[in-house]
Amino acid sequence: MPEREYFQTEKGEARLAALESNAKAVREVASAVESTLGPKGLDTMLVSPSGEVIVTNDGVTIVDRMEVSHPASRMIVHVAKAQQEDMGDGTTTATLLASALVEEGVKQVKNGVPVAKVIAGIGRGIQFALNRLSDKARPIYELNDEWLQRIAFTASRENEDITLAVIEAAQMVGRDKLLEKNFKLSDSVVAHPRADSGVFMGVMINGSKTSHQMPSTKENSKVLVLTDGLEAENVTDFALQTEFGYNKQERFREQFLHAIENLVHLNVGLILTYKGIDPLAEDILSDSGIMVVSNVSESELLKVAEHTNARPIKRNSLYKTREEIASYLGYAALIEDDDMLESVRITGGTGKPVATILVSASTEEVVEERERITKDAAAAVQAAVKAGYVPGGGAMELALAREVENFRDNIQGMERFGISAVAEALQRPMTQVVANAGFNPLEKIEMVKAYQLKRNSDSFGIDCDRGTVADMVEMGVVDPLLVKFHALRAAGEVSTAILRIHTIVKMKDSET
Repeated sequence: MPEREYFQTEKGEARLAALESNAKAVREVASAVESTLGPKGLDTMLVSPSGEVIVTNDGVTIVDRMEVSHPASRMIVHVAKAQQEDMGDGTTTATLLASALVEEGVKQVKNGVPVAKVIAGIGRGIQFALNRLSDKARPIYELNDEWLQRIAFTASRENEDITLAVIEAAQMVGRDKLLEKNFKLSDSVVAHPRADSGVFMGVMINGSKTSHQMPSTKENSKVLVLTDGLEAENVTDFALQTEFGYNKQERFREQFLHAIENLVHLNVGLILTYKGIDPLAEDILSDSGIMVVSNVSESELLKVAEHTNARPIKRNSLYKTREEIASYLGYAALIEDDDMLESVRITGGTGKPVATILVSASTEEVVEERERITKDAAAAVQAAVKAGYVPGGGAMELALAREVENFRDNIQGMERFGISAVAEALQRPMTQVVANAGFNPLEKIEMVKAYQLKRNSDSFGIDCDRGTVADMVEMGVVDPLLVKFHALRAAGEVSTAILRIHTIVKMKDSET
């Protein structure tokens, strides 16, 4: 064999080995979550080295907690986390689609198709599928729409109490709030094993009053939100050794105590701080019947500010006039400190409507799972309000697969093999749903294809109880468009990134 041909062959074999290694690693991650998909999906038990046990069918929890070492596997885990962060649901679907795209892409490369053509074809196929997917959405105009309840019911793993709670919370905040770009209804979910589950208009803060001498309940109170510590400014230790530094520190102290006096005169009922509180200030405020909660998270401070119409301020603003400070204050009809739950509940604010979904269960393990499920349901409901819904159960993906195949037939050149990989991958969700239900995927998929083609419909799938073809929309099995859209787009991006990897090289230790 000529030397040039030898090296080309060796180079090709090395590249194929890297592709196969990556595909195997990705497949291992997909295998960990695929059994959870669909109404007949099962749970996965995660066991830590210390013996901690988590039982869940939440895809992102599984991939986040499982032991992963291969670089390609980590890329899939990052996709699952991004799907969860952006959409709150669809992590399993995104993982399966990504795995299938890599697997089908590697098959095409092994058959002799240049990897660049496969990647280009996958990109074109994914974009075509995304465009067609957007055209198929069924809109939701009202928050009492029956389909919204169906979506919540499916996302909540058919927990009726969670479904009702999420819908109630969505109706509390209103459609306009749900459409806001930076608002997440899933952030309204709070879990505690000793609480009573329910929904209320207001905010629950994780933390308690700083002193037991402070009142546990305040009514019709002004609220101050401080994105800083309630402490006096300090000079440096070096400056404090000088007379000038000492006097400056005393002035800071006097200004601070005057600011505390102003808060007392303004009849502030609740002070929330991002950091700690000065002990003397704590005593003064406690004697004055003012409740203080310190070390409150930034997100909770913003929720309280929004609900009470308070304007968050820094410590320096405390030194302004009483009139100016008064303009920063919010209002709440009722503030309650719960020692048992170590939380403070704030309701009846004059600001924007803010709902809290309180989730409880008998044990820590169960309440964590219910919290995850509730967050998924809340995210699904908000996504559906934003962009509508499409048939679930893998029906939409299978319909898209048929359209992608038709699109491929009009494409010339080798990119069509990459488009074929997209069509094959889009069949994977329904294949897995059917397999998890105990039926023969090959047989059932062909039956559904025939029905969809004959009826020119995108909503036919498999009834996982009977194993018969059924209309998923008529059965109430639907998914938010945005969840599907983001999962498919993310899967396309990560799969092509993995297919581009030519060689895996271990880096040296940066310390050597």
